[in-house]
Amino acid sequence: MRRRAGLLWARATRALDSWAAIGPDDPRGRAFGSFGERSIIMWPPVTIFNERYIHIGSHTMIGPGVALSAGMVPGQECLSERVVVIGDRCLIGRGSGIVGHFSVEIGDDVWTGHHVYITDQNHGYSDPDVPISLQTQPERPVRIGDGSWIGHGAVILPGVTIGRHVVVGANSVVTSDIPDHCVAVGAPARVIKRLSDGRWESVPQA
Repeated sequence: MRRRAGLLWARATRALDSWAAIGPDDPRGRAFGSFGERSIIMWPPVTIFNERYIHIGSHTMIGPGVALSAGMVPGQECLSERVVVIGDRCLIGRGSGIVGHFSVEIGDDVWTGHHVYITDQNHGYSDPDVPISLQTQPERPVRIGDGSWIGHGAVILPGVTIGRHVVVGANSVVTSDIPDHCVAVGAPARVIKRLSDGRWESVPQA
């Protein structure tokens, strides 16, 4: 009986997850700036707001527990119609957060591990009389090139451009640009390998 009850519960949970997911033909999916065919946002999302400024390509899967937002608060008028753009055939891992204020652009075929955080704005701390939570720095666009892999727990900070076919290691913090065809790890992330004349070469570290 216990095993049968467990199987029934698992089936019911899968059915609920499928029913509650967001797709291009759902009312919530139609609220997005664009939502490509056969794409899905798995249940449950944590936070999604200002969908009209968020664009999702086709055949993309956004895992459960992911936060997607454009701007700071629901209902905010953003400066661009394309604040957060996620390309085709992407996979955004469970528990990740993508927070755009000006421009976060993720190319095609980009996959991430779980709990990755990507943002184009940070908090300032220059005024000692104002709480840090109330100080913001200018937005700086973030770009992630086609075919890249962002490892579990990585953080991509404002102003960063990550090239095509780049590997960012788990728990890395990317604070500066990474060229095409590189492997970068650490906090701050540093390039440790690169493709040269068709071969992967280690990059000497200072």
